[in-house]
Amino acid sequence: MTGTGIFTGVLEVAAVCAALGYLGFTARAPSVLRSVLKTFSVAALTIAALGQGAPLWLILGLALCALGDYFLSREGEKAFMGGVGAFALGHLAYVVLFLGHPNSDLGQIWVMPGLGLTGAIFALGLVMMPILAPRAGDLKLPVLLYVPIILSMGLAALTLTGPALVWVVPAALAFMASDVILAFETFVLPTNHPLRRYAPYLVWPLYWGAQAGFYLSFS
Repeated sequence: MTGTGIFTGVLEVAAVCAALGYLGFTARAPSVLRSVLKTFSVAALTIAALGQGAPLWLILGLALCALGDYFLSREGEKAFMGGVGAFALGHLAYVVLFLGHPNSDLGQIWVMPGLGLTGAIFALGLVMMPILAPRAGDLKLPVLLYVPIILSMGLAALTLTGPALVWVVPAALAFMASDVILAFETFVLPTNHPLRRYAPYLVWPLYWGAQAGFYLSFS
């Protein structure tokens, strides 16, 4: 194994360890260690992808998501808005990555099984918009802009074909699911709702698994 391969392997193991470590901090109050674990778990994948000469849009998407992780690990509306902005740009980077791939075929979203998933994604948007809009308060506009960006990432993933990219669609769906759960936790569920204690433990594995799936598919 070359030096680059060893370095990449170390980063991948470190990313997994940080992601597992953060799982125990998902429901805890903000702290330096919590922010470091959350941010590093995706930042390490970013550095590993960079070292392997992965596509620029993958590197950019991972980097923006790592930045979003840092913001969302902190408290306050400004940090939340920073996280929303970083993740929105991260989703758009993935859209460009998927649609710019040689194996991208827009026709895939209009034939089965892609057509079924396309319909489900549009239905999800139609359900989320009226539920979130009246509950988002001052964040209504950015939240409503974020929803179609999420959906576009999922639709772009459906255009990809080939066995080497078999994990992209599950990863994209997991990413969307994590965003949906987080949105409902943030804006819909009452403060004392019992499901709030479980939501973070669903969001994190889905989200980080999605980033790992994109990394493995394109690196």
